[in-house]
Amino acid sequence: MTDEMSIKPVPSPMQKFAFFIRSITFATKMASRHPIWVIVAIAFVTTLGWGSASAQLSTNFYSKSCPNVLSTVKSVVQSAVSKERRMGASLLRLFFHDCFVNGCDGSILLDDTSSFQGEKTAGPNNNSVRGFNVIDKIKSKVESACPGVVSCADIVAIAARDSVVLLGGPRWEVKLGRRDAKTASLSLANSGVVPPPSSTLANLISRFKAQGLSTRDMVALSGSHTIGQARCVSFRARIYNDSNIDSSFSKTRQANCPLTVGSGDNKLAPLDLQSPTAFNNAYFKNLISSKGLLHSDQELFNGGSTDSLVKTYSTNSKTFNSDFASAMIKMGDIKPLTGSKGEIRKVCSKVN
Repeated sequence: MTDEMSIKPVPSPMQKFAFFIRSITFATKMASRHPIWVIVAIAFVTTLGWGSASAQLSTNFYSKSCPNVLSTVKSVVQSAVSKERRMGASLLRLFFHDCFVNGCDGSILLDDTSSFQGEKTAGPNNNSVRGFNVIDKIKSKVESACPGVVSCADIVAIAARDSVVLLGGPRWEVKLGRRDAKTASLSLANSGVVPPPSSTLANLISRFKAQGLSTRDMVALSGSHTIGQARCVSFRARIYNDSNIDSSFSKTRQANCPLTVGSGDNKLAPLDLQSPTAFNNAYFKNLISSKGLLHSDQELFNGGSTDSLVKTYSTNSKTFNSDFASAMIKMGDIKPLTGSKGEIRKVCSKVN
């Protein structure tokens, strides 16, 4: 069962433009009559000037230019997830790792070029982030129907939502209108903006805050670890060194993740042992039982400020689903390229 997020109608770009022009004209006319209106005019320009980039995103952005984009994306994601349910988690993670490095701009999809190194080989992504082939397949189908219209960044956003829904999670209306970056940043991707699995609670809170996301958003989004898998290299220290871990759980994980560094680094384990391919609130129940796979997971329930929220989500799936959907919408608003910024790539792995 899923919760549908209700979204108010969003004005079209032309309506916003018309409102902007009327507002500027009025403020300028009044400014000529009284000095105080000079300040008001400046305020109008600052506030309305095109507003924030996220304000230009709209749930109906492609309603006329590519009306079948949502069904096209869904059909490819559905096919991919039916073949391998883990792919749903991979597509969700792809969106997160894209948005946290210079915003939701599709930069994570770019291959290396002579002028820049892409983000695919960055520490948080190398041999870890996947699903590029699914995004490429979606892009090819969308381009056939609507050439040069839909961005790769938007495709990633839609695919993440569809993946969650297909695995039993909540549905939300995806805001669209992002454009694609013309470059990528390996150095920024390696800088720690994506919190590592060794993160403390304080680091998690600060990293999400830097992206405009609250502590509540962070805990809700961490609930995405109810699906997917992690490599031994990312949880080895947790299962051998941490004391706040269920002993039987650690022994189970140690059986497939040797202590020796370099041995079995890429062996996988489910982030949620109970239901690794179903989107639910079992992740939070695991934390209360000291069965968080990653150190950063268990930090959410370790005597700190987020303990109470973990308890809430563990017993109230409706609240978790609602908060998760809201947080995903907020994450999708991180520094999108809109208007004339960026481009609409023809192929997601390279600039035009």
